[in-house]
Amino acid sequence: MTMKKKDIRTLTKDQLRLFFQDNNDKPFRGNQVYEWLWNKGAHSFEDMTNISKTTRKMLEENFVINHIRVDQMQRSTDGTIKNAVRLHDGLIVESVLIPTPTRTTACVSSQVGCSLDCKFCATARLKRMRNLNPDEIYDQVMAIDKESRLYHSRPLSNIVFMGMGEPLMNYKNVLKAIDKITSPEGLAMSPRRITLSTSGVPKMIKKMADDDVKFKLAVSLHSAIDEVRTSIMPFNQKFPLSDLRESLEYWYEKTKSRITYEYVVWKGINDRKKDIDALISFCAYVPCKVNLIEYNPIDDDGFQQASSEALNNYIKGLESRGIVVNVRRSRGKDIDAACGQLANKT
Repeated sequence: MTMKKKDIRTLTKDQLRLFFQDNNDKPFRGNQVYEWLWNKGAHSFEDMTNISKTTRKMLEENFVINHIRVDQMQRSTDGTIKNAVRLHDGLIVESVLIPTPTRTTACVSSQVGCSLDCKFCATARLKRMRNLNPDEIYDQVMAIDKESRLYHSRPLSNIVFMGMGEPLMNYKNVLKAIDKITSPEGLAMSPRRITLSTSGVPKMIKKMADDDVKFKLAVSLHSAIDEVRTSIMPFNQKFPLSDLRESLEYWYEKTKSRITYEYVVWKGINDRKKDIDALISFCAYVPCKVNLIEYNPIDDDGFQQASSEALNNYIKGLESRGIVVNVRRSRGKDIDAACGQLANKT
């Protein structure tokens, strides 16, 4: 009977050191292997050139590296890159590199499919197959960092958890991935350059605050009126705005970190004055800023981009109350890499 090999990246550095010690080798080999796995992103044991062939063979006999593979890379006319990422079990997720003149941002996935049911999002049409492991999240970032250096001549500067899936429904693995990304033994990226975007799971937002995380929080809001939000994000019935508001107040009290609200304005859904007034009232509870996001179609006639006049009314209303507002123009629409389009045509 063939012994199933263990995924080596589930081991800590201390466990790797112990493995070598138990196999009559020097414990410091564990440090070397750990560096290859995380800092250097080795895809195979043969890549580990400062380790003897005998030791590499021993690793090959006992372990596997379940590394992702970029199955397909698409480049947009605006420089955006979308990766179709094949996981070790054959499932596919998507991640995106978004360039601007001053930065490159990785938009990464946390689940295969999604646990939630937002009607305007292509990913929500896929059933959730499973959570991503920490190394699978990390690998997406490593791949985009390499593409950033190759195509834009600079390292990756920012990360947003805005790809496929709800990060707070895969909390433990997402935090482990961020630990690796921010570790000096990983990518050594500042947590302040990482933003986790959630549709709003109040219990988990409070847990993040209690865990004293250092990354930024964004909330996919889209309406501050319960019945409207429930009509486009049905899970809001389980997690209503009153609960979300309480969790965000708790977050700010604990972290003193300003929240970003992501907000798409749709024709006939949330483009009225009362929608603007409700958002202004919701923004009063904690320090925040609002990103108004251009809608990206997913072949659903029920959702249409609101008029320029409606968008301007939001901007004027928010700015009149001293609320910072930015309009985010979509990137990568021609390759279905824009916000809400991931998995639309994969």
